[in-house]
Amino acid sequence: MWANVRKQFDRQVVRPEIVRKMIQCGMRVSEDEKIYVDDVEVDYTAVARALDVDRRVVKQTAQQIRRNRYLFSLFSKTKPLGTSLVDVVSHLGYTALVIEADPKSSGVMAGVAEILSRHGMVVRQAVAEDPEMVPDAKMTLVVEGQLTGGAIEELHGLTMVRSIKILK
Repeated sequence: MWANVRKQFDRQVVRPEIVRKMIQCGMRVSEDEKIYVDDVEVDYTAVARALDVDRRVVKQTAQQIRRNRYLFSLFSKTKPLGTSLVDVVSHLGYTALVIEADPKSSGVMAGVAEILSRHGMVVRQAVAEDPEMVPDAKMTLVVEGQLTGGAIEELHGLTMVRSIKILK
């Protein structure tokens, strides 16, 4: 997807970064070229400030998205993923696993989930970053309770896993 979106902004320097931020935050463009996160309108100035760009470029990006059939088909339906539990795992009694793996390998999530399941761990949240959009993409899992040493050892044994960071 990212390669197709990037192609639409071929000779533009700043607009791809605006679009990347919009995807990251789940922003969408409406029929009237306004930017929203879910049903909350986001001012062009707020987006511009977050990226240290001129607000007019943000507005022009929204206009370009609205006028392009392909881009609008994507960005008129984009939604935020929801609230990340990673920063509150300690308050909930959960554990977060940040897993770096080969992004071209299939079965990373299945392998990790299978190991966690065998050890009686329940996955409460899973987020995998798109390697086309995020350099060093990671998969983050929030699991109920604390990991056992055996589970950690087995996770490290997965050939496609490069590293695991545990957050409590």
